[in-house]
Amino acid sequence: MTDTTPEPFLLLEPDAAPRLESAPPIMATAEPVSPGWWSPALIGTVTLGLGMPTLGGAWLVGALFDRWSGLGWAGLMVLLIGLGLIGIGIGRELRGLAALRRVDQLRDEFASGETHRVQRAARRWLEGLPQHSGILPALAAADTPEAVLALMRSGPLPALREATDALGRTAALQSIAIVAATPSPAMDVLAVSWCGVRLIRQVAAIHGMRPGMLGTLALLRKTALAAATVAAAEIAVNTATHAMVSHPLLRHLAGDVAGAGVAARRMIVLARAAAAACSPISRG
Repeated sequence: MTDTTPEPFLLLEPDAAPRLESAPPIMATAEPVSPGWWSPALIGTVTLGLGMPTLGGAWLVGALFDRWSGLGWAGLMVLLIGLGLIGIGIGRELRGLAALRRVDQLRDEFASGETHRVQRAARRWLEGLPQHSGILPALAAADTPEAVLALMRSGPLPALREATDALGRTAALQSIAIVAATPSPAMDVLAVSWCGVRLIRQVAAIHGMRPGMLGTLALLRKTALAAATVAAAEIAVNTATHAMVSHPLLRHLAGDVAGAGVAARRMIVLARAAAAACSPISRG
């Protein structure tokens, strides 16, 4: 009898078989949409808030002209001066908000890693800091992003850090004096809060910004978000606060008033957090 059992064999393909690996699904990701400053509700509110008083003023001027031309011209001058001052205030608010948005744009350009973008961002930032324009020739000679960032960290940043710390120490001393002089805890809170807002505006000023009322509110929000990034400065804050209140008179004054040393320390932290919110370059 013959054996009819089939023999094993290999069937070879001419081409290599593909790897059996699961491919990640290709899904379209939506870009995050950042909410803008302007909305229909805000535009409507501004239109009503400015349009109705303007129409009322124009009607009043027309009525004054009907009574007497002298009163009409006087009313027209008052209306134009008032509208002009309002326009100047709105322009300052818009410039303050634009300065805050420019900080975010400069941060993106500094983090791009492209030489021309980093140099352009450095020049734009130095436009608001004319006292540091002397490094522009060296900036033009820098040919790498690392060289540009090193130049900025060795030039403007140390001077801004020193000025920020000086403002923080001054505000800390003022807060100690306010807590010691005011008899009511509620007045302490209001006065120290006013000092904090004033300190933030001063720090923004040395960084080349002039925020208005809306810009100050936006800067307060950015400062609160940036406060987490300066948590590592607590050791330096402890040292600075201890050195500040080591004077016998200040130590005696702060020892008699509960919370004075805490208020002073918070002012120094607030100054550094505001600097972190206003600077497009990390201290690194």
